[in-house]
Amino acid sequence: MNEQRILEELLTLLDANGVAIRNEALGGSGGGLCTVKGRSIFFLDTQAQSSDVAALCAEAIAKVVDIESIYIRPEVRQFIENRNRQAAL
Repeated sequence: MNEQRILEELLTLLDANGVAIRNEALGGSGGGLCTVKGRSIFFLDTQAQSSDVAALCAEAIAKVVDIESIYIRPEVRQFIENRNRQAAL
């Protein structure tokens, strides 16, 4: 599974779990998860590399989704686990 497809799966997973996705030009920083008036929003930086956005999505998913309780494609699950392991270091 290529990086773009993993990113699409991650965004779908966020959306399916009540996170609004906003596409914004943010200068290439990648965006991230935030809460506005009690609602989770993931800002996707349209100027960032898909690898950077995917890494931020994986971190956001770890915060809002119990990945152990739902089915996630093995490649996507591995990506999430690897990214969160790296973020913890």
